[in-house]
Amino acid sequence: MKKKVGVIDYGAGNLRSVVQALNYIGSNGKIVAGLEDIEDFSHLILPGVGSFKTAMQSLQKSGLDQEIRNKVNSGTPILGICLGMQLLANRSSENGETEGLKLIDGDVDQFGDDLKIMGLKIPNVGFTTVETNKKTRLFTGLGTSIDFYFTHSYRLQCKYKKTIAAKSWHGEHFVAAVEDGQIAGTQFHPEKSQANGLRLIANFLEKF
Repeated sequence: MKKKVGVIDYGAGNLRSVVQALNYIGSNGKIVAGLEDIEDFSHLILPGVGSFKTAMQSLQKSGLDQEIRNKVNSGTPILGICLGMQLLANRSSENGETEGLKLIDGDVDQFGDDLKIMGLKIPNVGFTTVETNKKTRLFTGLGTSIDFYFTHSYRLQCKYKKTIAAKSWHGEHFVAAVEDGQIAGTQFHPEKSQANGLRLIANFLEKF
């Protein structure tokens, strides 16, 4: 039986590639733009490109912010992708301080200017190696050192180390993925990371 997955739309685009990835691995992805689109989904995905503040304002306007919290608190697994993972946090400093969904205990801040002194570019764009926690569910069958596609200027800083499922390096170690109960997140884009990304999405649907 196909898993029915709700893909949250807050007006930031990149939804189609996530839905296509879900369909490719044999699941049924449906875009959720408002409360009227909510169904009995087995899983939720919060994809991401854009601004933290604008995304949260859109979720609040549609009422999806509280609906996401309700679904997750009642046991529905969620995967946040890139900005989507950041939205799961307590707050972000992007364009002024903005509160997030508060499902992951951590804060989001921009990479420091010292990266530019080191000759590194912000945003961090391209395939980068991710080092995983051996006990992680997201990376089952993928090994402990895998390449995924990133494009971001901000990064999540988790309060608790046990939440961190993987790290990567861009002038500093930063959180590449999180797992906490039924909540998961990736700073990279699995839907743009070819076979590795498809396997990770399949792991999320199978193991969460």
